[in-house]
Amino acid sequence: MLTLKQISEETERVIAGLEKKHFNGAKEAIDNALAIDKKRREAQQKMDNLLSEQKKAAGNIGKLMKEGKKEEAENAKKAVAALKEESKSMQDAMEAAEKELTALLCTIPNIPYDEVPEGASAEDNHVVKSNLKECTPNDTVGNWDANPVIESAKLPHWELAKKYNLIDFDLGVKISGAGFPVYIGMGARLQRALINFFLDEARASGYTEIMPPTVVNATSGYGTGQLPDKEGQMYHCEVDDLYLIPTAEVPVTNIYRDVIIDEKDLPIKNCAYTQCFRREAGSYGKDVRGLNRLHEFSKIELVRIDKPEHSKASHKEMLDHVEGLLKKRNCLTVSSFSVVVTRASLLLSATTSRFTLRLRSAGSRFLLLVISTLTRLTDSSAASATARPRRLNFATHSTVRLSLSLVSLLLSSKTSRLRKAYASLRLSFLIWVAT
Repeated sequence: MLTLKQISEETERVIAGLEKKHFNGAKEAIDNALAIDKKRREAQQKMDNLLSEQKKAAGNIGKLMKEGKKEEAENAKKAVAALKEESKSMQDAMEAAEKELTALLCTIPNIPYDEVPEGASAEDNHVVKSNLKECTPNDTVGNWDANPVIESAKLPHWELAKKYNLIDFDLGVKISGAGFPVYIGMGARLQRALINFFLDEARASGYTEIMPPTVVNATSGYGTGQLPDKEGQMYHCEVDDLYLIPTAEVPVTNIYRDVIIDEKDLPIKNCAYTQCFRREAGSYGKDVRGLNRLHEFSKIELVRIDKPEHSKASHKEMLDHVEGLLKKRNCLTVSSFSVVVTRASLLLSATTSRFTLRLRSAGSRFLLLVISTLTRLTDSSAASATARPRRLNFATHSTVRLSLSLVSLLLSSKTSRLRKAYASLRLSFLIWVAT
C-alpha cells in the first residue's frame, strides 16, 4: 500500500507511476486520498482542541463549587457536556475519514520503478536475461546464451509425466477437479526431495525457515494486498471467514504486521514451504495444460524485509541466490530460462522485496529441478565421505537413482552436448558409488 507520506511528497511521481500501470482514474484517486486525509486531520485537530477546553472547564467546576458559586458551576457542567458531545462528533468524523481513506488506499496499487517499461501486452516486455548456457564443473558463474532450439518431436512435460506414471492429472480431476494433480511414485518422491533441496539451499544462504499456517484471516489478506481486489482468486472458507493462502508470502510477511522492528535487526530473511491455492478464475488456453495454472501447488517462498533505500540491493541478493541454483557445478543447458521485466510488474515494496523465477517451459523447469536435486544429493553425501565409508543410505540411493533415470528420459535427445554431459555425470556417480 502507498503511504500518505509518499503520496503527499511525491504526488506527481505517484500519479505518473499509476498511469504507467494503466490504473484508471489515477489523478482522481490520489486527489481524493489527499482530500480525505485533509478532512481527517482537520477533524482530529478540532477534537484535540475540544478535549483541551473540556479538561480546562472540568477543572473549574470543583473550584466554583468550593467558592459557593453553584449556578456558575452548573453552567460549567453544561458547557463540559456540550464539549464532550462536540468532541465525540469530531471523533466519529475522524474515524469515518480514516475508514474511508483506508478503503481507498487498498484499491490503489503500488508504483513500479522508473526503469520498468510501459506496455499493453506481453510483447512489450523487455527480456533481461535468457537461458543459462552449458557450463563446466569449475564454472561457478555461468554464461547466458541465446534461446536453444527445442525440437518439435520432443514430448511436452504432461505427456512425459503420463508415459512414466509420474503425475496423474486425470486422477486429480476425479478426486478434486481440474488443477489438482496427483504425484505418484517417483514423481512424489522427487517432489519431496526438491522441497528439501530448496529449503536447504535457502538456509545455507542465511534464510530462517518458517512453517506457517496455510489459512489466514482477512486482516492478513489486506496486509499483503490480496484483499480486497484479489478476493476472487482466493479460496474462502466462509464459515470461519478464513482464506487458503495463494503463497507463503502472505502468512510469513504478516508475522511482522503491526510490529516495530529495530533497525539493527534488518535485514530479516525468511523462507517457507507451503502448499498454495489459487482459483485462477478465467484461465484458459494452451498454457493451462499440465503443471501450468494449477489450483494447488507446492512452493518455496523467499521473503526479505529491509530498509526502502536497500530495496535494489536486496532484490539483487535474492536474484543472485536463485540464479545460483542454476549455476551449480555439473549443470546442463536449461532451455528457455528467462527473467522478464514486464510493463509494470517488477515492483519492489518499500519494506519487502520478493523475487520469483519463472521458466517458459514447464518441462524445462522439471529438468532443472531434477538436475539440482542430483547435484545437491551428491554434494552433501560426498562432503561427509571423509568421516565414514562412501555408502548411500536407502533414501539417498533411491532418490539419486530416480534423478538419474529422469534425466536419462528427459535428455533422450540427439543433441551430442547434452548426451555427453549426462554420460559424464552418470559415470562420475557410478564411480563414486563403487568406491
